[in-house]
Amino acid sequence: MITYILAAITGVLILLADQFTKLYVQSHFEMAKSYEFLPGLIDITYIHNDGGAWGMLGGYTWLLLSVTIVVMLVCIALLLKYGAKDKLMFWAIILVLSGGIGNMIDRIFRGGKVIDFLHFEFWPTFPVFNVADCAIVIGAALLMLYFFKGIIDEEKQKRAAVVEVTQKDENV
Repeated sequence: MITYILAAITGVLILLADQFTKLYVQSHFEMAKSYEFLPGLIDITYIHNDGGAWGMLGGYTWLLLSVTIVVMLVCIALLLKYGAKDKLMFWAIILVLSGGIGNMIDRIFRGGKVIDFLHFEFWPTFPVFNVADCAIVIGAALLMLYFFKGIIDEEKQKRAAVVEVTQKDENV
């Protein structure tokens, strides 16, 4: 039970950190200018993104909001169906939801634009992102791990059943 409470608290803290960092960057940094943060690793580059990942679907705020809402509803359905049964699934969904809510707040209250500011200096073509994006990516990776783990476990069970049947046949 403590794991689920910790995950829920973490989700709220991520949402708060996302909104705080966006407000801080918005009030302390100049738009489109890069500032060295972790030399050689990460720069702070304050931009507004009116699209999704890599700026895709720029200007289609209502479509992006609709997709976000659908994804969040799917996450809630998964949470209700599997979340309480599996800690990994619960953590994954909490991360995706907290990130999705963070970016949705931006789209609704900041004119359809998301504040992005983290930029990999060592990978200049990688898009500028934010705390919510980090949570979404980590949560999605954990969801993939959950499903891959399920496929592997199912395959192990099938192999164990085949071995069991083979051993019974040899004993007959």
